Amino acid sequence: MTQARETDLYPPIKAHFEALGFVVKGEVGAADVVAQRGETLVVVELKLGFSLTLLHQAVQRQRVTDDVYVAVPRWRGKAGWKAFKANIGLARRLGLGVLSVDPAGLVQEHCAPGPFQPRKSKLRKSRLTAEFARRMGDPSPGGSNRQGLVTAYRQEAWRCARHLEAFGPSKGAEVAKAAQVPKATRVMADNHFGWFERVARGHYALTDVGRTAVQQDRAAHEAPVV
Repeated sequence: MTQARETDLYPPIKAHFEALGFVVKGEVGAADVVAQRGETLVVVELKLGFSLTLLHQAVQRQRVTDDVYVAVPRWRGKAGWKAFKANIGLARRLGLGVLSVDPAGLVQEHCAPGPFQPRKSKLRKSRLTAEFARRMGDPSPGGSNRQGLVTAYRQEAWRCARHLEAFGPSKGAEVAKAAQVPKATRVMADNHFGWFERVARGHYALTDVGRTAVQQDRAAHEAPVV
């Protein structure tokens, strides 16, 4: 089935609900599809793809009934599925059901209409609050590009690097205490930025890359002398 028009979606959607015992009619009032079975009234809005217009229309139909679906053609490829999956999540949060129609006319229900209560992740919350607490000051304006984001981890790496620049090769425990970085040894051992090198067991020094990075950072933040 070539789904070039919204009306191409109607026969499969009609057949789907009729198989469930509904009486189905198209273009009733402002609704694309209305299905009724006893006291149960279902409204379906048809579109050739997810859009704000589709969601706005579906939310409007919730003034009539809680059982509102959006129906769109089935996705294509991995990128299409990724976008479709994200839209399912959005529709679910709006209390909407989601139907897809494949090229052969098969209808699949991905979620049913109904109230949505998002599950909270204690792990993600703890990570967020930990990052908030560890970050010194407010170095990254909201809305900044993620590239070069100054995280708490990066700040701790900077403090370790500055200590090594000032005092030379040092033991991890000494850096941890002086730079106030409890996991200094792990930060230097992981060496995500290429700034550190191990010179002896538990002892670290700055690499040329690290020394250059510290100097550039200092030059960028030092006020010009008048």
